[in-house]
Amino acid sequence: MTTLEVIALIVSGVFVGFINTLAGGGTIISLSLFMFMGLPADVANGTNRIAVILQNLTSTASFKNQKLLDSRKAIVLAIPAVIGSIIGAQLSVSIDEATFEKAIGLVMLMMIYFMMVKPDKWIKGQLSLQEKKVSWQQLVIFFFIGIYGGFVQVGVGYFLLAGIVLGAGYDLVRANAIKGFIVLFYTIFALIVFILNDKVNWQFGLIHSIGNVTGAFIASRYALTWGAGFIRWFIIVIILITSADLFGVIDIRSMF
Repeated sequence: MTTLEVIALIVSGVFVGFINTLAGGGTIISLSLFMFMGLPADVANGTNRIAVILQNLTSTASFKNQKLLDSRKAIVLAIPAVIGSIIGAQLSVSIDEATFEKAIGLVMLMMIYFMMVKPDKWIKGQLSLQEKKVSWQQLVIFFFIGIYGGFVQVGVGYFLLAGIVLGAGYDLVRANAIKGFIVLFYTIFALIVFILNDKVNWQFGLIHSIGNVTGAFIASRYALTWGAGFIRWFIIVIILITSADLFGVIDIRSMF
C-alpha cells in the first residue's frame, strides 16, 4: 500500500465518521473508495464494518460522557436490530443491490418531506413518547432496519433516526446517541458473519478507521453545541446527495 493510499483512507475516514455520526450515508464514500482501490464489492462491504464499529464506539462513549444517551431504551431497540443484522449480512451476497439501493433512495427522499413539514418533531422531541415503553411495532421496525444495516449499511442512519425521533420521541441530538449505540452493537454481529465468509480486508479497514474515529469524535463532541436544528439541515443535505448517487444523477465513486 502506498503513502497516498494510506492518506486517502485516513482523510476520507474523517469525513465518513463525521457524516455517519450526525446523519448517515457516509458509508457510500467508504465503499466507493475501497472498490476504487481494488476491493471486490462484497469484501468492501465487509471491510467497512471495522470502521463502523470503531467510529460508533467513539461516538457512543462521547455521547454517554455528555449524558445524552438513554442506555436503557438503546439496549431494548438494539436487540431486534442485532437479530436483523445477522440475517441481512447473510443476504448481502445474493440480492440485487442496485435495485435495492434505488428503493432506499426513494424512501430517503420521502423522509425529507416529513423533516420539512413537521420540523418540531425532529428538533424538540416528544417527552410523552420517550416515557412510553417500547412497543412490539417498534421492535419489528428495528428488526427490519437491522436487516438493511446488516445487508449494506449505506443510509441506515436515516432509518434509525426516523424510528428513534418519530417513534420514540427523542430530538435529533439524543437520537443520534441512541443510533450510534444500536449501530455499534448490530455491526459487531454483522462483522462476524463477514469474517466467517472471508469478506474482510483488515489492512484497509483498520487504516480507514483512524479517520473514522477522528470524525466521529468531532461530530459527537459538538453535536449538543450545534443543536438539533443544525443537524436537521445537515441531514437533509446529505440525504439529497446520497439519493442523487443512488439514482445515478451523480457518481460519488468517480470522485475517489
